Amino acid sequence: MKTNTQRYSEQRSTILRIVKATTVHPNADWVYKETQKVLPRISLGTVYRNLHQLAEQGQITMIKDKTLVRYDGNTNEHAHFRCTTCRTWYDIDVREDNIIEALSKSNKFQVSTINLELEGTCESCLNNA
Repeated sequence: MKTNTQRYSEQRSTILRIVKATTVHPNADWVYKETQKVLPRISLGTVYRNLHQLAEQGQITMIKDKTLVRYDGNTNEHAHFRCTTCRTWYDIDVREDNIIEALSKSNKFQVSTINLELEGTCESCLNNA
């Protein structure tokens, strides 16, 4: 018989694997539905708790999207683009060191990190317009 610690660890590692395996920047409900496919008895509260702990540990990132919180399994430094038409989130590779250098020189700041989020219309929505 498994102890609560083992089950909790299994639940957290399953949730982490699910978040890291997608690029859709899911919310907790999406993660919950996907996790239920693997662990049918998991509760929504357990998913929320584990997502919060994983974010606190730096294993995933939390993104505030107006009224929703989304999660990103890509913890490498990168920017985000959100399509205002279909509301899809995309990862964008940017040369953050160039942005930090420019800001530091022009404003006399010592910038350590950037949280860059861009909004507009994605290619798919532009093509369907």
